[in-house]
Amino acid sequence: MGIGGISIWQLLIVLLIIVVLFGTKKLRSIGADLGGAVKGFRSAVRDGEAEAETTAKGSTDKIQQSDAHRVIDSEAATHTKEKA
Repeated sequence: MGIGGISIWQLLIVLLIIVVLFGTKKLRSIGADLGGAVKGFRSAVRDGEAEAETTAKGSTDKIQQSDAHRVIDSEAATHTKEKA
């Protein structure tokens, strides 16, 4: 038994029919196009992950900087009530 109940001989016959129908040149160009598409997809995913990491790091830096200059309202309210 092969893949999904299909034997090796059946797969070879299907492959032979595909080669006869399309020819080796057409199959070679389809394979090259498919390989190029997969390579482009992988590089785009890598670039997207790197951009997401850069954006997340930049957001964290901005939050930390804004927290350093922020006044918390509850502290201000507590100080004004004590004086009254």
